[in-house]
Amino acid sequence: MTTRARAAVLGLLGLGAGAAPGAGPEQFRVPALWEYGPPLLSPEPREKDRSRAQKDPTVVFHEGRWHVFMTVKLPGRTAIEHVSFERWEEANASRRTLLAVSESQYFGAPQVFYFRPHAKWYLVYQLGVHGSKKMWVAYSTTADIADPGSWTKARPILDGGPDDPREVGGLDYWIVCDAARAYLFFTSLDGRMWRLWTDLARFPEGFGHCAVALRAALFEASHTYRLKGRDQYLTIVEENGQRYYKAYLADRLDGEWTPVADTAERPFAGWKNIRPAPGVEPWTDNVSHGELLRDGNDETMTVDPGRLRFLFQGMLESEKAGKGYGAFPWRIGLLTPVATDPKGGK
Repeated sequence: MTTRARAAVLGLLGLGAGAAPGAGPEQFRVPALWEYGPPLLSPEPREKDRSRAQKDPTVVFHEGRWHVFMTVKLPGRTAIEHVSFERWEEANASRRTLLAVSESQYFGAPQVFYFRPHAKWYLVYQLGVHGSKKMWVAYSTTADIADPGSWTKARPILDGGPDDPREVGGLDYWIVCDAARAYLFFTSLDGRMWRLWTDLARFPEGFGHCAVALRAALFEASHTYRLKGRDQYLTIVEENGQRYYKAYLADRLDGEWTPVADTAERPFAGWKNIRPAPGVEPWTDNVSHGELLRDGNDETMTVDPGRLRFLFQGMLESEKAGKGYGAFPWRIGLLTPVATDPKGGK
């Protein structure tokens, strides 16, 4: 077996450089190198509602099928699209469905999870409301994730009104729960990540206690997870410019976040530590608004740190020339580690 092949196998098993099988759970190991295959989800060639970009994927695996919800940029509006498939190779050819959860011209950046106390699936997303300076933090529910037509119409978690506890509008809203509380995180494009919470029994109502959770050089798309087998939480946050992801750890969802990979030279995932798999033509050097594949699908947002995979939106930096952000041709791909950082971070 070649050195590269061995590294790939070890990476898939979560046993990259320096990560011995008997290593303790005290140190989270940042992938030192990821590989990507060809794009998995690109705009579907269709006559009506043709998308310019596939963005902001959220994903769960349920009853033998992957379910991906993503933002799509359509003529004159932004919406959420659903696709389901058994194997990733089938993703791009699988049936697409635009969700009919709102008449708004803008709703997107979804997050999907199963909320066990209610025995329902929740889809949380941002929704533009005419005349409001703050987007809704909106949600829809269903008992059947396999039926994209079954989602309820959008309702607000936060409605932008005078009783909205957010100090700023923000974007890219994210729910994660522990045994007592549901937390809502978001970013405000100015180096701040915010946190609100409500008692678990009151979810999706009662969010308040708005406070800055993290202040750093960061931009948007903060996603927070519980690390399986550890008393730790992981937040990954996107940085602006040529997009890449940083990573931070905390012992509690209301605790202090410590950086473990927070520079362009040493990112969680970015152009410095990604490469195409053998035989794949390079199609991205940006790692933007993505979601780690979870170990389960419930409200705890648990990931297995020994088996990380990262579904993300990507494109080449050269493709941005002469285009506004709304015209960028984002596509969705999957990163898989082929080596881990023996130092665990910085």
